[in-house]
Amino acid sequence: DIKVQRNAFGRQINSFVTTLRIDGEDYQAVFIRAPLIVSVGEGVDVLARLDDGRIVAAQQGHLLATSFHPELTDDVGFHRRFLDMIDRHDYTQS
Repeated sequence: DIKVQRNAFGRQINSFVTTLRIDGEDYQAVFIRAPLIVSVGEGVDVLARLDDGRIVAAQQGHLLATSFHPELTDDVGFHRRFLDMIDRHDYTQS
């Protein structure tokens, strides 16, 4: 239950890399023509924001949304987090 704005960070030339802190862990985040999560509904956990407060990662149950591309770095921490989330989810309740 989120709303996004497509290409909210501008053209590809406006791409950038930053570090996000999620639950005490640092993740390298690459933003390329990224969507921005502009609002979240009830039951959605905001996982990460940029320094200016814009939402760039959220989770609702077994659904995960990011504005960044974790696959474009050598940092596998976010992928590990995703796999852990899958392992913990009870799919009989979905």
